[in-house]
Amino acid sequence: MDKKNIKKVVLAYSGGLDTSIIIPWLKENYNNCEVIAVSGNVGQADELEGLEEKALKTGASKLYIEDLTEEFVNDYIIPTVKAGALYEEYMLGTSFARPIIAKRIAEIALAEGADAICHGCTGKGNDQVRFELAIKAYAPNMPIIAPWREWTIKSREEEIEYAEAHNVPLKINRETNYSKDKNLWHLSHEGLDLEDAGNEPMYEKEGFLEMGVSPLQAPDKPTYITLDFEKGIPVAFNDKKMSAKEIILELNKVGGENGIGLLDIVENRLVGMKCRGVYETPGGAILYLAHNYLETLCLDKMTMHEKQKLSITFAELVYNGQWYTPLREALSAFVDKTQETVTGKVKIKLYKGNMIKAGAWSDYSLYSEEIATFGEDNVYNQADSAGFINLFGLPIKVQAQVNAKNNKK
Repeated sequence: MDKKNIKKVVLAYSGGLDTSIIIPWLKENYNNCEVIAVSGNVGQADELEGLEEKALKTGASKLYIEDLTEEFVNDYIIPTVKAGALYEEYMLGTSFARPIIAKRIAEIALAEGADAICHGCTGKGNDQVRFELAIKAYAPNMPIIAPWREWTIKSREEEIEYAEAHNVPLKINRETNYSKDKNLWHLSHEGLDLEDAGNEPMYEKEGFLEMGVSPLQAPDKPTYITLDFEKGIPVAFNDKKMSAKEIILELNKVGGENGIGLLDIVENRLVGMKCRGVYETPGGAILYLAHNYLETLCLDKMTMHEKQKLSITFAELVYNGQWYTPLREALSAFVDKTQETVTGKVKIKLYKGNMIKAGAWSDYSLYSEEIATFGEDNVYNQADSAGFINLFGLPIKVQAQVNAKNNKK
């Protein structure tokens, strides 16, 4: 990439520390190029306030704010929930937000006739891979600028110094400078005291949690909720029909109030290192539990077990930025087939960070109380099990006989 040919750059812009200083940095290092900022709205709410003024004041020629929330929920979140995909317990909040944002950025870059796309991901993180793989899928010939792989800045402290020197307005300071990612699904926290795996997260400290409260601060009375699903998709909350997006927002509220969805993990990053993160996913945690609960009624054993195995692959694809791949699409097709009978209602009790199953009902339930009962029944002949055990155990019996025969020699 010859820098003198870069006259127009489309920047993935969040208004956070990294992307805020990238605008003046690009203009300084790429011949005062035009910078078009693009922010994908995936539900980060107040983070979008004042963004246009900030981008223009910092040197951008324009700012696109693209509302991607409905598409994000329906085409990325729900397919992942239906797959039951978890990456080492992590509910993939940042992971599946990156492909949709990068896709829109690539589309705008092509429409604007840009010479390059720029992102603010660090060279240590997963997001650089997620952004760039998505860009390759939609703008395969577009050059990509990653300042963290070029500039001399070494730390977030130096970033703040650069911002102050270039009059870039910031909402953070050195004392509260957690690295965060927020959308309508979750909020992540990294850095500062969390870098020491021996430090307990400050859940009770005012301002640390943003989507909910510590279980210690949750109400002393449990809250009951119900969720209705049709073919694996949530369609009603507390018997009120809603869109999946509306349901997630309602679950975030009630889950947050009850201290649900806190996760503290040391995860294995794609780039090879371990990293500690604290995640808030109140609505997502409830949705995953409720969906899985209903599946236990509606899926046969072999389908459920195969789906559980493939969910690990699905999660790795999402985590590794491989959303736009034939394998992910094929796995989604498999998942959709398994969801044809995942229709019914689930009741959950929320209490101080705990989610307690309180009932599930489905017209497609494979569970038969009449067959499973410990009481008297007329549909299951217990004497039949003897023949089954003889056939099922035949290989073990034969092996034992052969071993005994050979041990006598």
